[in-house]
Amino acid sequence: MITTLHIKNIGIIDDLIIDLNKGLNVLTGETGGGKTVIVSSLGIFAVGRF
Repeated sequence: MITTLHIKNIGIIDDLIIDLNKGLNVLTGETGGGKTVIVSSLGIFAVGRF
């Protein structure tokens, strides 16, 4: 299970650390806030290429 996600220099995100807890984790925010970048980073992790 992924417990921490560290994203650096991808899209509009300079440096971000997200601690994920057991159960449901929800991403909310304004349009253009970077939610898709976070989900895409998980995809990059899963597939192994950018």
